[in-house]
Amino acid sequence: MTLVLAIVLVVVVAGAELLARHLAGSKVAQAVQCEVQDRASVSFASTPPLLWQYISSHYPDISIQTAGNQVRSAKGMKLSIDVKDLRLSDSNNSKGTVGALNATITWSSDGIKKSIQDAIPELGSFVASKVTTDPRAGTIELKGVLDSATLKPQIANNGLSLRVVNLTALGSRMSTDTVQKHLDDLTSKATQNYPLGIHAETVKVNDTGLSATFSTTNATIPVGSSSQSDQDCFSGL
Repeated sequence: MTLVLAIVLVVVVAGAELLARHLAGSKVAQAVQCEVQDRASVSFASTPPLLWQYISSHYPDISIQTAGNQVRSAKGMKLSIDVKDLRLSDSNNSKGTVGALNATITWSSDGIKKSIQDAIPELGSFVASKVTTDPRAGTIELKGVLDSATLKPQIANNGLSLRVVNLTALGSRMSTDTVQKHLDDLTSKATQNYPLGIHAETVKVNDTGLSATFSTTNATIPVGSSSQSDQDCFSGL
């Protein structure tokens, strides 16, 4: 009888642990999916048991991966996020706090090409052929049949920017200022104005595109409001 009860208890606890992981994972995934507009998967620290984390509303370590289809308007962009010391608590001013959040964004060359083609039809001729990167120079080159543009990724307004450093527009009447404005619209929508004070820290060009790091510390999770805002994505936690 004792053995049977012990087995039943283990099964119940294991089932409750799985349920807690599912519920907590779904909540976090929904918040991330709402913000980046792509599927997300979530995993939690193995210790302490998630049941205890759930009961105490304290999650020491959460890892999040997006599917890599897009981040907002940026096609082919992927997020890898590590959340430390998430504490949930209801109050008039917040839903809790995040001790630290560190994220890595990767944006493939093909994703950059598709993003510009989809979001900025006027620049289609620049990326009709291919997009190449030069890690040593820290630049990305868009080549078309008659046109080409060399862009340098950099940090601007807490997000990413693609600065035009060279433009050859033989088949287009677009000026450098016009091209820059369109690119700024694309990157600002994709990488700026994140909730919780998340901001860009570094950006680097590599052989397959670019990568960037984002972070925030000691952030407050906002309380939901009756009006729709970007921060409402996280208020459901």
